[in-house]
Amino acid sequence: MKISVRNLEPTKVRLTITADQEELDPYLDAARKEIAKQVNIPGFRKGHVPGKIIDQRVGYGSVVSEAVNSGVPELYSKALAEKEIHPMAQPKLDVKEVPETATDDTKLKFTAEVEVRPKFELPAVESLEIEVAKPEVTDEDVNTRLEALRQRFGTLVSVDRPATKGDYANIDLDAKIGDESVDSQEGVSYQLGSATMLDGLDEALDGLSAEEETTFEGTLEAGEHEGEKAQVTVKVNSVKSEELPELDDDFAQEASEFDTLDELKADVRKQSEADAEGRQATVARDAFIARLQQGVEIPVPKGVKEEMLAEREKNAQNNPQAPEEDKAAAEEAVEKELRDQIVLDALSEQLKITVSQADVTNFLASIAQQYGMDPSNFINAIVNNGQLGSAVQEVGRSKGLLAGMRAVTFKDSEGNVLDLTKFLGDEAEEEEKESVEAASAAAAVADQLSDNHDEASAE
Repeated sequence: MKISVRNLEPTKVRLTITADQEELDPYLDAARKEIAKQVNIPGFRKGHVPGKIIDQRVGYGSVVSEAVNSGVPELYSKALAEKEIHPMAQPKLDVKEVPETATDDTKLKFTAEVEVRPKFELPAVESLEIEVAKPEVTDEDVNTRLEALRQRFGTLVSVDRPATKGDYANIDLDAKIGDESVDSQEGVSYQLGSATMLDGLDEALDGLSAEEETTFEGTLEAGEHEGEKAQVTVKVNSVKSEELPELDDDFAQEASEFDTLDELKADVRKQSEADAEGRQATVARDAFIARLQQGVEIPVPKGVKEEMLAEREKNAQNNPQAPEEDKAAAEEAVEKELRDQIVLDALSEQLKITVSQADVTNFLASIAQQYGMDPSNFINAIVNNGQLGSAVQEVGRSKGLLAGMRAVTFKDSEGNVLDLTKFLGDEAEEEEKESVEAASAAAAVADQLSDNHDEASAE
């Protein structure tokens, strides 16, 4: 097989692939056998028609067409492997030449345009030292957590005074456009200052007492008249203030298993420190990925970027509650996501990471559990929708990231080596766990995963 590669862009290539006759022959034979199963030819049993007879009766053009349909994708994959090209999207295939008869010397020739992972050099992770800021837990952090705990045990008490920020008002709302009432609600509980309803509602309620009402102009945020201006009349039925318990030993006993406030504070500080360690691990992860990209120019595939931006916009349109994102910010976020993926793919390759069937099964089962779905049904859907390759990639990136971070030396700002084993896991224990999981991988989908895993890995 002759393969030529032309760089169209930093992340796009065109492969021109010419297959010798002996490389096309297996696909021609398979095509003849497949066609033989589908046709009735007098004098021959179905499925047992000689290839020459198939060529004569059905036509060599039909045979070669079937062979090309099955052969081109496989020959394309072999060409990628031979040239060590890593595709990031589906190729645009174009068959240029095919033999017209069984004796024709014309070779199968086709091109494939595809966006690919750019080539760059990664540093040896074993030699890297990365500094990560030391996590600090202040008294303010502890007090913030205690205040949140107090609010969970707070009670609302009626007050005979005007409402102010932080109070809870029971209100009736009536929105009119012209003389028509377009939205009306009664007995709604609303906390002043939360800004969770109509724009202008907080200002309108501030200073109103029970049985008082006012009218203001607001923009409707839902329903048939979403985005339109309306005159909104709001009436206050009652005003309640949140009463918080005192921070003392009695509160500690009510809110926890501890007898004293000092014991509760010590436990809250311990939780804060654990959370700080978790944040430090996240910072270490981000610093590790950034260090791999340091001094390296990584262009992103334009087509893949555009697809991701379109999908991001579609998701935003389907979620009205999502904050609005400008185009520049969206492009920056997508480019970062793509560069991170590219770097982690290269890292996994450098570290010779392998992805097992059990890895993929457990990954998909965990996602199904998050969404409350049946794991077998979810995995079947992933396989049937052709998304298994993406799952394999995600698992490979995750395993590569963990392996890379285990090999790196992380230090805090004082030069102390950080032990992130709690978050990264132990490599020996991980291997033992994978061995056990491989033995008990989901039986219901084992056949499907094994059938598709090799294909996804090849892609």
